[in-house]
Amino acid sequence: MAGNSQRRNRRNPGSKKGATIGTGGHGRKALRGKGPTPPAEMRTGHPAKRRAEAAAKRAQTRSGGGARRPAGRGGRGTSELVVGRNPVVEALRAGVPAARLYVAQFIDSDDRVREALKLALDRQVPLMEAPRPELDRMTNGLNHQGIVLQVPEYEYAHPDDLPEHAFEAGEEPLIVALDGVTDPRNLGAVVRSVAAFGGHGVVVPERRAAGMTAGAWKTSAGTAARVPVARATNLTRALEGYQKAGFTVVGLAADGDTELTELDVSGPLVVVVGSEGKGLSRLVGETCDLTVRIPISSAAESLNAGVAAGITLYEIARRR
Repeated sequence: MAGNSQRRNRRNPGSKKGATIGTGGHGRKALRGKGPTPPAEMRTGHPAKRRAEAAAKRAQTRSGGGARRPAGRGGRGTSELVVGRNPVVEALRAGVPAARLYVAQFIDSDDRVREALKLALDRQVPLMEAPRPELDRMTNGLNHQGIVLQVPEYEYAHPDDLPEHAFEAGEEPLIVALDGVTDPRNLGAVVRSVAAFGGHGVVVPERRAAGMTAGAWKTSAGTAARVPVARATNLTRALEGYQKAGFTVVGLAADGDTELTELDVSGPLVVVVGSEGKGLSRLVGETCDLTVRIPISSAAESLNAGVAAGITLYEIARRR
């Protein structure tokens, strides 16, 4: 009959069904494996992944987040990845909050990997095994060395929430505001000084300013778990709000009107620290009730934000 073939199992070119006789090797590429299937906890949109993320967040809150002030109206930052064996170990040693630790499948383990795994297990950080291509994708091709630590989103306080703890404890509020400070290590150093000298919180602008990254956490030496950091949409308006609440807003400036040793430290205070290069911005400087200078040798032009804040907080604490 027309259209039929004398050869068995040969497909009619006009038919969509029927068996074919071999592929001549053309289908080998399609038959190649794509590697092991990622675990359900790593598949985007999978219910198991959502459950794992929720469990990690609850575990983080129980293990260390409870000492930190709730976000209130301040909102959240963004999650961060710490990449590479040395940075991951250092972050875990410093107590940086961790949502989960990703480890490459078939990783060539060394002392750093073993220490990272032990620290993560001790802190009950969820461990996730991932194919190297997945880690490459997560880190945008950075040299992750088979190990990646995910730092959860920092929960910022609202500027209006910072004085509450001081008033409840019967203390005079002492807050530090950072204007244009973009180095996370300076932010971490300020947080550490606030904790050391009895301060009650730090305010940072939402834009063009350092946030609570892993670097800031490490520099704070763990004090970021006790000192709330608030994020202000507009720093000038936040300072004006403090002034209406009875605070004196003091700006640090090299040409300040008053020397630090002559500052009246009574009453609620906000100390505003500018960037090392530009100092206080114009609007923030105009908002301050007064500016204060730190007497330094003429051999040094200025102090960085972390050092200037530490000296000022020490002097206030000493005289209080």
